[in-house]
Amino acid sequence: METRINIAEIEPAAYKALLGLENYLAGTAISKTLKELIKIRASQINGCAFCINMHTKDARKQGETEQRIYLLNAWREAGALYTEEERAVLALTEEMTLITNGGVSDATYQKARSFFDEHQLAQVMIAIITINGWNRMAITTQLAPQ
Repeated sequence: METRINIAEIEPAAYKALLGLENYLAGTAISKTLKELIKIRASQINGCAFCINMHTKDARKQGETEQRIYLLNAWREAGALYTEEERAVLALTEEMTLITNGGVSDATYQKARSFFDEHQLAQVMIAIITINGWNRMAITTQLAPQ
């Protein structure tokens, strides 16, 4: 598979705008663990090999365990391996990523809302939106894992 256009080179202002969201997220109160779980799970759903590869490496560097990475696509069945907060964020990640499956349910939204104030919940949602943007860019341009 050959990489298609390089958006960073062709449209640097657009790429920089998306990177601006990453820079914003770096300064938020969302834990690095939650950020990486969001990135990995959305990338799994979207089938983005480049992002799965990148974010599993990043998660490991931050101390994430192999077991939690391997079981992430089966988090519901993994029992107490993930905290209730993580489970709420993973459910929100899945429903936002698969938005055409009926949107985000009230139950999922309220569960996530129970762990975060409005600002934090908005930050979680922006993290989910951002990784979905990166996934779509990498998949469309056929960016291969490094």
